[in-house]
Amino acid sequence: EDSLSYGALFQWGRFADGHQCRNSETTFTLSSTATPGNDSFIISTLIPVYDWLISVNNNLWQGVNGMNNPCPNGYRLPTNAEWEAERLSWSELTSSGAFDSPLRLTHAGQRSGSNIIGINQYARYWSSTTSNQVYRDSGYLGFAISGAGVDFTIGGRSSGFSVRCIRN
Repeated sequence: EDSLSYGALFQWGRFADGHQCRNSETTFTLSSTATPGNDSFIISTLIPVYDWLISVNNNLWQGVNGMNNPCPNGYRLPTNAEWEAERLSWSELTSSGAFDSPLRLTHAGQRSGSNIIGINQYARYWSSTTSNQVYRDSGYLGFAISGAGVDFTIGGRSSGFSVRCIRN
């Protein structure tokens, strides 16, 4: 894999405001609005709620017209169901299958607070699907070099994961 192909790591529901850059500054100041007004990666202090936003908002990445859709015009983030259809088209349901697919999904790692972890080990790709209202989790497709499969699970919205856009 080419490390230059790893790309940005977005917090769920945020648009491309600079926070997604791997070297962006961090802050512990949670946002009171869906547009934080800064380019810092926001580290959650709402344990066990892992969100960069004070109030819950499940509509930030919903469709091509989502308030904070990080994708180019006419594109949006896939749902869990759309990721599942993509996953089932691969030659094998493994990390190798993810990389060998037309999407060439890489092991970009993730951002957790101020740390980038898991580079060349695993990947997490956000979906637009939301999950638990209490903990404000959202869905993602994940796989690891050492793991046997490609699975869906949920993660806190303050985590920095990769995104892939699909045409609407």
